[in-house]
Amino acid sequence: MMANLLGGASPPNGADFDFIVVGAGSAGCVLANRLSADARHRVLVLEAGGKDDWIWFHVPVGYLFAIGNPRADWMFRTEPCDGLNGRALNYPRGKVIGGCSAINAMIYMRGQAADFDGWRQLGLPGWGWDDVLPLFRKHEDHFAGASEAHGAGGEWRVESPRIRWPILDAMAEAAAELGVPPTDDFNRGDNFGAGYFQVNQKRGRRWSAATGFLKPVLHRPNLTLATGAAVERLVVENGRAVAIDYRVGGERRRARAAREIVLSAGAVATPALLERSGIGDGARLQALGVETVRHLPGVGENLQDHLQLRTIFTVENTPTMNVLYQSLLRRAWMGLDYALRRRGPLTMAPSQFGIFMRSGADYATPNIEFHIQPLSLDKFGDPLHTFPAITVSVCNLRPASRGSIHLEAPGDDRPKIRPNYLSAEEDRRVAADSLRIVRKLCATQALARFAPKERLPGAHIVADEELARAAGDVGTTIFHPVGTAAMGPDHDPRAVLDAQLRLRGVDALRVADASAMPRITSGNTAAPTMAIAERAAQLMLTAP
Repeated sequence: MMANLLGGASPPNGADFDFIVVGAGSAGCVLANRLSADARHRVLVLEAGGKDDWIWFHVPVGYLFAIGNPRADWMFRTEPCDGLNGRALNYPRGKVIGGCSAINAMIYMRGQAADFDGWRQLGLPGWGWDDVLPLFRKHEDHFAGASEAHGAGGEWRVESPRIRWPILDAMAEAAAELGVPPTDDFNRGDNFGAGYFQVNQKRGRRWSAATGFLKPVLHRPNLTLATGAAVERLVVENGRAVAIDYRVGGERRRARAAREIVLSAGAVATPALLERSGIGDGARLQALGVETVRHLPGVGENLQDHLQLRTIFTVENTPTMNVLYQSLLRRAWMGLDYALRRRGPLTMAPSQFGIFMRSGADYATPNIEFHIQPLSLDKFGDPLHTFPAITVSVCNLRPASRGSIHLEAPGDDRPKIRPNYLSAEEDRRVAADSLRIVRKLCATQALARFAPKERLPGAHIVADEELARAAGDVGTTIFHPVGTAAMGPDHDPRAVLDAQLRLRGVDALRVADASAMPRITSGNTAAPTMAIAERAAQLMLTAP
């Protein structure tokens, strides 16, 4: 596929730039915007995916059609996982400008102040909550306006959902019965509470990173975006990253960077690119037949992800999307409502209602998150069930299990993904406790009128080991891989990056995406990834 150059002139082979950004996903779009703001900086953005010229990238409910579709999704798949009782999972990643922000849940969630303070306490100055809050506020355009917690007028639109459901309204009362208070904002640093998620939409349309940050600045003559540009390797000369080799269709090209290269290809593609370039564990690289440029054993390690346990309850006396979707007349009405008012079920994020709480008294802050949906299906990409039901997913926010992403052949662009879900005993304990809490939630008086009955995993499963095994049967990724090229202090031999996102031992090279997180944040990961990109741009623009 030939490159689509949406900004600037087509770069000839060997063209020189000041900055090269690899990946136009959630982080790369922020970087493209910030680095090109000064007309003196020549910026090239290389994106292996395509343009966002498909309607389902923009209608919020389009995630149902995008995830699992090779037009929109790189279609990665994990290796079989012992903790999932031998199952392998689809591992969606956005194949388009905007990256995963073009197909994700649109949930705006920063995490907890304690997450970032924890990064600082690891020995990473500049990453505490007080440091990152201005980064979030800088690019935010919050529907409620500017405040101490939120920004206004930025590129990243945050709105309230445009549809409510009676059974989700009742979930707030159900949570209160378990001691969880209602909240109208999960993003002030303490997300303990229950309420509707705020979403990255604008007047009923998905607001992706490409829509907010990238496309509005493609008129800049100093910014060049190449799509369909598959990066093959970094070129390192005398310990400095100087160029990128990439392929457009069958043609190989090289672009040179006078100042810096920044990788924002994501937690799957970034470690794979580093290994193809000879940066990683020396023994592993030798086995691949790749010359070692820099021995960094942490590359591809430290993979963390949120495993959601998808429980399904049949319900009565209330509308759910399952039933509404069966009627052609109602589907026509949904389409008309969206066309005329930008409201209704077509504006739905995959999950509308959230609850953050502790699974036990030994946790200082909420360690589990609920995603509650007025629908059910076997997996994304499959049709909705025909019976009335809800999905009550719960995930461990700070899993102890660690996985890896590595190449197993030198030219491989499909790395082996081994999440190792539920490999840690603590995670199995939290999983069992979480499933019990789901049952308590659905047994509250507030939900009694809906008569919820457990369909999956099954009310007959009660013992700890049985529940942990059931978690392996119903668990699936919630699409939050992080940590595979992590920041760490100087004394950490597994640290790939320093606190300024610089790759250790290679000059003029940074990583600014979810792979840089040393520990996963306690919530959805898109917003923290964009804050990392915001910080990277500041550091790059002020570097000597």
